[in-house]
Amino acid sequence: MSPEFTQGQGAAATMEPQPITKVSIIVSKGWLDGVYPALIMANGARMEGIEANVFFTFFGMDAINKARHDAIKVATVGNPGLHLMTWLGGVPGMSALVTRQMMKQMEKLDIPPIPEFLELIADSGGKLYACKASVEMFGLTKDDFIPQVEDIITVGEFYAMAAGGQIIFT
Repeated sequence: MSPEFTQGQGAAATMEPQPITKVSIIVSKGWLDGVYPALIMANGARMEGIEANVFFTFFGMDAINKARHDAIKVATVGNPGLHLMTWLGGVPGMSALVTRQMMKQMEKLDIPPIPEFLELIADSGGKLYACKASVEMFGLTKDDFIPQVEDIITVGEFYAMAAGGQIIFT
């Protein structure tokens, strides 16, 4: 979208807001608080009639990996958002405990688990893609991913798909 400018008083110009019609979301983190923001944003976009493409790269691909997508945890070591003392995050079982607590809170808000959320997004017309370079780096194939993954694409293909829309990195 090219912004439209209107001439105001004097030399000042103002940009008229344009509606968002397309978002392309990049997911690079494979922990709960790296995956859920992207899924919530993609789902929200689809609910508003906005085209949504979700590009999973590096450890973010765990969200679409059949063997891992239902076991994603909260990263407790080095996660300043948890407000835990550094050593406490490394205590055995802490990640599982924090993940359980977070999942209980999300369940109260009717936020679905990751596998269900991915299916919901795909069923609503959102598109899910895996990063070709990351797939090759980790020795994966399309068979490793959930059936809702449209394709394995290059970064260039992602940029072409994202053209004219907003790119969001979570």
